[in-house]
Amino acid sequence: EEQRELLEIVEERYDRKATIVTSQLPVKAWHDAMQDPTLADAILDRLVHNAYKLELKGESMRRKRSMLDQKAETVTV
Repeated sequence: EEQRELLEIVEERYDRKATIVTSQLPVKAWHDAMQDPTLADAILDRLVHNAYKLELKGESMRRKRSMLDQKAETVTV
């Protein structure tokens, strides 16, 4: 059901509007993460065609912020 809804959204936007997709999974793992291989093919074909891939590298901002918060709490005056 969710995959079918995602396909509808992707189809409505395909070649008409920009769509930003974020994921913690690498693109090559997306197909295996979807239950229905036929729907996965349809969704991924539309998402990947004419796509720009931006891969951010570096330390997690949450981890970095957490470490800064911990340091701030341990500072004594």
